[in-house]
Amino acid sequence: MSAPGRLKKVLMTADTVGGVWTYSIELAAALEKKGVQVFLATMGAPLTHGQIAEVKMVPGLEVFESGFRLEWMEDPWENVRLAGEWLLRLENYIKPDVIHLNGYSHGSVPFSAPAVAAGHSCVLSWWEAVKGGDAPKDWDRYRREVGSGLAGVKAVCAPTRAMLASLHRFYRFSAPSRVIPNGREEELFRPAEKQDFIFAAGRLWDEAKNIRTLQAAAFSLEWPVYAAGECSHPSGTQLPDGAIRALGVLSQKELASWLSAASVFAAPALYEPFGLTVLEAGLSGAALVLGDIPSLKENWEDAALFVEPRDTKSLKDILSLLMRDAGLRSAYGIKARARALEFTASRMAEGYIDFYEEALSGNTGFEEAQRCVS
Repeated sequence: MSAPGRLKKVLMTADTVGGVWTYSIELAAALEKKGVQVFLATMGAPLTHGQIAEVKMVPGLEVFESGFRLEWMEDPWENVRLAGEWLLRLENYIKPDVIHLNGYSHGSVPFSAPAVAAGHSCVLSWWEAVKGGDAPKDWDRYRREVGSGLAGVKAVCAPTRAMLASLHRFYRFSAPSRVIPNGREEELFRPAEKQDFIFAAGRLWDEAKNIRTLQAAAFSLEWPVYAAGECSHPSGTQLPDGAIRALGVLSQKELASWLSAASVFAAPALYEPFGLTVLEAGLSGAALVLGDIPSLKENWEDAALFVEPRDTKSLKDILSLLMRDAGLRSAYGIKARARALEFTASRMAEGYIDFYEEALSGNTGFEEAQRCVS
């Protein structure tokens, strides 16, 4: 499938400090192969050397870099306003067919082109899942700004039904919506000879990843547990050391090498709207042990082992079982890879081209099966 005649250029925002970056680069590359040029407007933090290298690997991708704070950061609102003005200037310069927002607040900016929003996470749903209640009043403005942004876009998508349902529940917007699963190219992530270790990856400082429970289980495991990712929060908090051997931030190639050798990938997450590292581990043929939460069950039912995220004993027992039983490990590694191969970058790009075309045409008749209203 190639892009229809009307769709040639997309201006896309991107968060450089989280998984949205990986998603944006993957989507930009897949769209380029289908005849759509992406102009990426980055916010959150300066590009790293590794991110610059990734940009250079995507033919035709143009990047406009900024350091504006994101809506979930501390005291961001003047930055959010200025970023909106910057995006308007970029739109005037690029003249895109569609504005793809990977955040929410800028949905209220008066763009000339139709704007759509992709929902990758949300502070309110994060707080409910991780803290077990409503976000405090400090987040009331965030709630208002995100709601206003979602009310202003032509359409909304999310990578899982669970995430889309959360957005509808917290913000009650009326824009048509659909699920478009994320995807990854399998070229980099392939199984190799498996070694006796357990692996984890992600923003280790994020309570949602629930690394503390994995640490607690790791003390009594015979196999080593390695974890890749950022340990320091932007506020300066540090994940304490423990039984997990922290590898720090790895390049994409280094991460792929570790995943290809990992026998087991553990992600006992409390909150994970999609889970790109889970997908990468699945492509790498690791047996998956995941938090028993709706989004992960949605994607990996029957292809992974699930555990109540805060139950350290259950996590330890499942990991111990996999360590002892090579046949079970192999079976779940095969299941994980088979499922992961369904989440292709090409399929993701085709979903977005259709999504963009709906917004361009003004057609709000998304199929009911693709909509998700709680």
